[in-house]
Amino acid sequence: MTCEAALGGERLLRLLQLASPALPVGAYSYSEGLETLVAQGQLPDVSSLQHWIEQELAAGAMRLEAAVMARVYEAAIAPDLPALRHWNQWLSALREAEELRLQSWQMGRSLYRLLLELDPSVSPLLEACGETSNAAESFAVNFAVAYAIAAAHWQIDSRAAILGYLHSWASNLVNAGVKLIPLGQTAGQRLLLSLAPAIARTTDEALVLPTDDFGACSWGQAIACMAHETLYTRLFRS
Repeated sequence: MTCEAALGGERLLRLLQLASPALPVGAYSYSEGLETLVAQGQLPDVSSLQHWIEQELAAGAMRLEAAVMARVYEAAIAPDLPALRHWNQWLSALREAEELRLQSWQMGRSLYRLLLELDPSVSPLLEACGETSNAAESFAVNFAVAYAIAAAHWQIDSRAAILGYLHSWASNLVNAGVKLIPLGQTAGQRLLLSLAPAIARTTDEALVLPTDDFGACSWGQAIACMAHETLYTRLFRS
């Protein structure tokens, strides 16, 4: 059964809610280094932005986030609580820049609190990641981990959930590019259509990627994120 066939009615609506730009997690406030690159003249047009996003999907941290999401999804279905904790800590350690780690934690904490309000029965899975009321003993939940747990808990197809996650991520960067380069709204939507094959390819690779092959090359993004706070003017959060 395809993910499209597996999604119906309420599950489709749940996925749309998770992937919606209206989800109150603050994703819109981050450019993930794009603002630095535009200021430096490295992303002057739509083609350079498309190349940057496609490279992040093919070889950057987003490819690994998607692969970890697949593992978290399986652990949440099992349920395997030690595995949830392991992959959450692994994803935190993956971050090459403090800015990216703090972004993931901030968005994850926002989604964590929202999910507890919407569906308290998901609490054991989220708490297994290490987030507790005792700050000295807690580990912040990464956004991708909280997202995958929500998808598993709501029985959203795993491929559809990762597709939605990556599309939401790409949409946020395209919207940042529309403001920063700047691009027209139509150019932004055209770019999103062009990114669809890369998003689908990364999703399919993430679902079968062996753990021994987990690796990424995203030092350029990390440097751009670290340099962001030194910009003279900023639209986005570091």
